[in-house]
Amino acid sequence: MGVDARQIRGKTGEQLACDELRRRGYAILARRYRTRGGELDIVARHGDTLVFVEVKARTSLRFGSPAEAVGWRKQRRLQHMAHDFLARTGLWRVPCRFDVVAVLLPGDGAAAQVEVIQGAFAGGRSCP
Repeated sequence: MGVDARQIRGKTGEQLACDELRRRGYAILARRYRTRGGELDIVARHGDTLVFVEVKARTSLRFGSPAEAVGWRKQRRLQHMAHDFLARTGLWRVPCRFDVVAVLLPGDGAAAQVEVIQGAFAGGRSCP
């Protein structure tokens, strides 16, 4: 799969994730928030909680579920990026968490499957 196909899959997965999060009452604050350490896919508010959302989209389960792709290294990078976001915005006292949205985009014409995993991993120093 080429870079263009991966980018299209990622953008499609992110849009489906935003649609599902809005349906569940999340307010999307930022998409593709860039830091020196990388990019936060979605920053949202769910009630009084600030939520950093990682979106993982796959076309099959051949190499595991999309959520399984968010290993400890990726979690640590997300924690550092969230720390950067909190520092830049001054939102230190706002409760926050990390969610993962796993999107399965089967290529056989079947409907996409979107799973929201709230509190997918601990926030470390970023989210108390």
